[in-house]
Amino acid sequence: MTAVAVITGVGRQGQLGEAVANAFAARGARLRLIDRDAVELAARVEEQRARGVDCVGYPCDLTNASAVAEVARQVAADVGGVSALACLAGGFAMSGAVAESELSTWERMWALNVTTAWATTRAFLPLLREARGAITYVASAAVLPGGRVANMSAYAGTKSALLALMQAVAQEEKATGVRANAVAPTSIRTAANEASMGTDAAYVEREVVANWITHLCGPDASNMTGQVIRLA
Repeated sequence: MTAVAVITGVGRQGQLGEAVANAFAARGARLRLIDRDAVELAARVEEQRARGVDCVGYPCDLTNASAVAEVARQVAADVGGVSALACLAGGFAMSGAVAESELSTWERMWALNVTTAWATTRAFLPLLREARGAITYVASAAVLPGGRVANMSAYAGTKSALLALMQAVAQEEKATGVRANAVAPTSIRTAANEASMGTDAAYVEREVVANWITHLCGPDASNMTGQVIRLA
């Protein structure tokens, strides 16, 4: 059976999700893409279909657990089990020093980076169990030992929480055959990052991150779970 990859946060052009979709498609996977922007999502789906890829898009607010559960039901009816889940939806914001930071920034980062991953994981776990599939989360090198998190405590806090979520899933699902791992890159070369930091900053190429994500979800990493890959 052809592998099925579910990828979240894949709508915007020039971002990591686009590269991850391309990497899974190059390995012959059927793609099921989820993003809150229906117009951008439709454009990414059409690009994949033009290349002959079996690709379907599901517009969804991933902070809404009920809406995510409904998408999972639709995917289950369409393809059954899911081989790979790439939780890419998220966002970044500087919060400033903790003493001057705003609750609104904290809540927004938590919703975008943690609630989306938790809701997606919970909804798709039954499908992943069916296929003994794998989940990959995107953390940040900033929250690993030696990283700098000053003035971005909200963002860093959520990325640390993602690693805790990954470890919980890896431990809880070991008996079911579902694996969970994470990549923790420094700044990724995306259209958004180049717009804010320029083209000459030190970046990890998004294709490199995408290749690691597909590797962690693939058969060559079948013995890996609960691991974090730092990319710099």
